[in-house]
Amino acid sequence: MQSGLKLKGLLVMTLLPALLLYSFFVIVPIFWSSYYGFFSWSGLGEATYIGFQNYIEVIQDPVFWRAFKNNLIIVAASVLGQVPIALGLALILRKSSLFQRFVRSAVFLPMVISTVVVGLIWGYIFDQEFGIVNTLLTAVGLEEWTRAWLADPSVNMYAVSVPIIWNYIGPYLIIFIAAIQNMPAEIEEAALLDGATGWRKLFYIILPNMWGTIKVVIILCISGSLKAFDQVFVMTGGGPAQSTEILATYMYNNTFLVYRYGFGSAISTLIIILSLILIGISQILMRKKD
Repeated sequence: MQSGLKLKGLLVMTLLPALLLYSFFVIVPIFWSSYYGFFSWSGLGEATYIGFQNYIEVIQDPVFWRAFKNNLIIVAASVLGQVPIALGLALILRKSSLFQRFVRSAVFLPMVISTVVVGLIWGYIFDQEFGIVNTLLTAVGLEEWTRAWLADPSVNMYAVSVPIIWNYIGPYLIIFIAAIQNMPAEIEEAALLDGATGWRKLFYIILPNMWGTIKVVIILCISGSLKAFDQVFVMTGGGPAQSTEILATYMYNNTFLVYRYGFGSAISTLIIILSLILIGISQILMRKKD
């Protein structure tokens, strides 16, 4: 009994510094930002209490809902792009040969590159005049497909989603590989004895045992996609004509360009609320799948 209490005490003491730092730098600023959402404040001088006026103005602003719709495109692209690609690569690269370790490192490499650099690189790739995409299309005789990828409102949101997908496959790949490698070997051996191979093994053995990990990855995808900022800001800045405006760039432009810190705080609070709603919906849908 005493050894159990000592172990719990040790765990609390070990986790307490990290919890305090997380609370100070993440939890407290969230509530502080929500508080300033009730004020009209330019960042200097005295803040004036205006109640829910900032929140009402945000909800009534059509640009906010356009930004939210664009964020939903990024969420869908991330969930349907990052998760299947990372899972497929994890199934292929779960062994530990030299070649497979090299491919894992190559897939993870974009994660360690600055997101600003990633945005600059892909901005050049999609450049209308000198970009690789249009150059390749022209080289294979598909000149009619060339376009201003980042300026055309019909495709620019899909274009800016590509580097976001590419940038974050690596972490999910590592998570999936760890989940597969931690799967009890007895389960796979029993499945093989019962004749479960190939796709049958994947759908009836591997995926059900990884379902908890997949749900965690989807939560990370949704929350990360709603926080997307760097690549979009570097590549388009939310333009042209706010066609690639997302929630983070909308908040940035209203906070730091026109100095409406109270309004920006209200936007950030609504981003958190929308993120929780989407995560809740995803969990309900996946619980039905269970």
